[in-house]
Amino acid sequence: MAIIMIYNACAKLFIRYTQTFFKHLQNKVESCEYERFKCSDMSDAETSGDDPTWHSGNHEEEAVGPEDVQLLEVPNGSHGGPSGNSSSLLTSSESSSPSTPPGLLKGILKNRLETVESNDLYRQERRRRHSSADEDDFALLHGRFEKVPLKDFHAEIRAFKDVEDFLSRTLLMLDLQKTGLTQIIEAMVQKLLEKKEVSAQTSLEEARHAIFTQDSVHTLSKTIQGTMTSEVSGFDFDQNWICVMCDIPTVTKRHVVIARLHSPANLGSNSHEVQFVILVMAPVREKSTKSSLETARTFATLFLDIDFRHQLLLAESEYEFKQLLHTRTKLLIEEQGLPENRKSHLVLSAFEQEEQEGGKARCPLGQGLIRDLKRRLPHYVSDFRDGFVGNKTIHKVTSTTFFLYFACVLPNIAFGMLNDNNTAGVIDVQKVLFSQCVGGLLFAIFGGQPLIVLLTTAPLALYTKIIYSICEDFDLNFNAMFACTGLWNAFFLLIFVFFNTSKLMKYSSRSTEEVFSLFITFAFSADAIKDTIKDFNKNYNTDVCHGVTHSNSTNQNASFPTNSSLTTVSAMTTASTVTTVSMVNVTNSSMLAAPSGGGGIEECLRENSILFLLLMLGTVWLGITLFNFTKTPFLNAGKREMLADYALPVAVLVMSFFGSYVFREVHMKPFKYKAREQMFELAPLHLLPVGAVFAAAGLGFSLSLLFFMDQNISSALVNAPSNKLKKGAAYHWDLFVVAVINAFLSIFTMPWVHAALPHSPLHVRALADLEDRVDQGHVHQIVVHVRETRVTGIISHVMIGLSMLMLPYPLAYIPRPVLDGLFIYVAITALYGNQLFDRILLFFTEQSAYPPNHYIRRVPQRKIHLFTTLQLIQLVVLCVFGFSPIPYMKMVFPVLIMLLMPIRHKIIPNFFEPKYLKALDGHAH
Repeated sequence: MAIIMIYNACAKLFIRYTQTFFKHLQNKVESCEYERFKCSDMSDAETSGDDPTWHSGNHEEEAVGPEDVQLLEVPNGSHGGPSGNSSSLLTSSESSSPSTPPGLLKGILKNRLETVESNDLYRQERRRRHSSADEDDFALLHGRFEKVPLKDFHAEIRAFKDVEDFLSRTLLMLDLQKTGLTQIIEAMVQKLLEKKEVSAQTSLEEARHAIFTQDSVHTLSKTIQGTMTSEVSGFDFDQNWICVMCDIPTVTKRHVVIARLHSPANLGSNSHEVQFVILVMAPVREKSTKSSLETARTFATLFLDIDFRHQLLLAESEYEFKQLLHTRTKLLIEEQGLPENRKSHLVLSAFEQEEQEGGKARCPLGQGLIRDLKRRLPHYVSDFRDGFVGNKTIHKVTSTTFFLYFACVLPNIAFGMLNDNNTAGVIDVQKVLFSQCVGGLLFAIFGGQPLIVLLTTAPLALYTKIIYSICEDFDLNFNAMFACTGLWNAFFLLIFVFFNTSKLMKYSSRSTEEVFSLFITFAFSADAIKDTIKDFNKNYNTDVCHGVTHSNSTNQNASFPTNSSLTTVSAMTTASTVTTVSMVNVTNSSMLAAPSGGGGIEECLRENSILFLLLMLGTVWLGITLFNFTKTPFLNAGKREMLADYALPVAVLVMSFFGSYVFREVHMKPFKYKAREQMFELAPLHLLPVGAVFAAAGLGFSLSLLFFMDQNISSALVNAPSNKLKKGAAYHWDLFVVAVINAFLSIFTMPWVHAALPHSPLHVRALADLEDRVDQGHVHQIVVHVRETRVTGIISHVMIGLSMLMLPYPLAYIPRPVLDGLFIYVAITALYGNQLFDRILLFFTEQSAYPPNHYIRRVPQRKIHLFTTLQLIQLVVLCVFGFSPIPYMKMVFPVLIMLLMPIRHKIIPNFFEPKYLKALDGHAH
């Protein structure tokens, strides 16, 4: 019994001693293995310069990215030292068999050593990555989802051409035997590089850098995927296909590769069952309709249909695959062309709405006038209320009122000076201001569309000059002839109203409106340029300034040693004969009047011309800068908007201060003003002979055509669908009110007024809330809401009436170049949104910088340029007659404007297909 007890005790001691021995041996082995792997890893890194990689079995080598690290960390859950998780495993194994034999313990120890080896190597890799400051292994990725509209194969001509171009150059990879993302992309790029033209322009490494975010993180840079609604989550990705995009600077043409995988592949988040991969490679600088995004949209729209993808999976050859693509493209063109499938519908014009609402009346006489009243009268009270109620309404109304005041009163002064010269003072600044005040106020109260601005314009001033020339030639009374022409004009306008001829404006397309609008813009610019040239010829380029003297004025010049002549001549004489002239003498020279005749004294006032140019360009620069201030990052949004709203008043006041006070020593001639004893003097119509009355009828008819077109084109631009006005148009009623107003003005020989361009569209824009929209890097503004109110028109024209009390001062403190700067400012701001001007710029724009407009997407480039060229021809013809020095040629101008409509509908369609004309000459909705 004692022997058995001794034997058991010895056995227990032997087992305990054996366990202690193996535990000690295990710790020694762990320490040696740790040091060995550490030295080996450091020596490999120093000799080869490459990152140590983790080999596992027969798998291919892959760089360990942040995603891999995260996956490794989560299941292991070990962040401790060498004994962390493995110790617990071993402890677990030991606790399950306390009397494990030594052979089994050796097997456990072997597995334990392998685990320690793996964990130590992993920790070494982590330590090396965190300590390396030069390597770019860790990165921040920015992801953003953006909704891309489907390609409209019916409207966008480039869609069908993209598919046809791809089908002609076969780049298909059917049943690709690859499963990894990197392997698939590399195989598709290698397919492209088999073409000599591609391999000569790029390489696999360059393509990889463009496709992936970086080498160590194999995440695709730009992709397009389909989405669908799901009953479970409400939203889900279409994970059966993915379109990959890349832009490479060295590539000169677009290339597309489509790969159909042999088996579905897991390509990462939201792409777990991918069977189709589309790779689009495009140049960096490419036309917007040919960019990688637009090309990818084309093929993504094709692959969005699940039934079509199923047919592609069953295709057995490349020919069958291509035929399916061709058939699907044709089908989309037909389906998207059906009216019920169109995303946008044509917005009916006011005339088409009348025809639908009113039907056919027994007596059509005056029906348009009645419908206008029915449409606008219910909104009459709200036209006043909307000027005070609403978010930012008070601010918008105030800024628009000041804008209208300066935009009307300054042209009135300029046209008043022009009429004063043309009519020998019969119509002057005072009469023009009164006409503007009365006409604008009456129209703001009684007009149908209160956003229209009435103004006396350059064509009316030219027409007035023609009448004055006729009166001089035939010895007629100008007041009577002017009044008779105005009354005939009003008579014909009333006939137009009662016979509903404004319905003809439904044939006035956008191109007609833009041609006329651009002509008016040129007219404003031409007036400013003419004034500048006239001032330079008068003060800068005189004979005295060039040192030229006349024999018949030698004695007079000798007796008047003026500053400017001495200053100029001194440059051509010796220094001893130079007379120093003080600035006081320079300014005093402006007071010398040149006598008439060949022996008159000429002036050299170059400082006046330089100041003229400075004030004019300064007004334009300051106004445009403030107008576009909302596009700058300065201040905050509210203050930027306020500066933009008050751009014109601020520019006029600031530059007037510079011209009248800062440069007060340079005397600039103010506008001519003569106080009138009697403003309201009836025209002596009884003094006209019968022949003159009928001649006035011809002039009145031609003038009525100008009124008809100008008034209705201005109304069309104000009521354009893009302005989102809610209360409706009133073409007939507006023309009726304008006829009555001008009949009243004609009796007292007051200048006529009609709807003005570009003031009317600018009035709408001033009262609108705008939003910036970004489309492929191009920023454009859209109108969100417009305050349709009469308040701005009423208050601004009351202020214009009060301005008559400020004649001649302080209005005379506004220099003439500031008025010309206002003309150029109005002309430039009127170009915003003018598609004709935008398409003119395309002639000089690189194709890669073309904006993604609807017509650029839908119309071939050569057709766009052809349409623009035809519009330019019409514009040139208008300019030839409108700016002709022959007065009687200007009488043909209104007829030419009327001819724009039949040219558009009878001649232009011979050069274009209807769908192209709809895109080029329609309003985008």
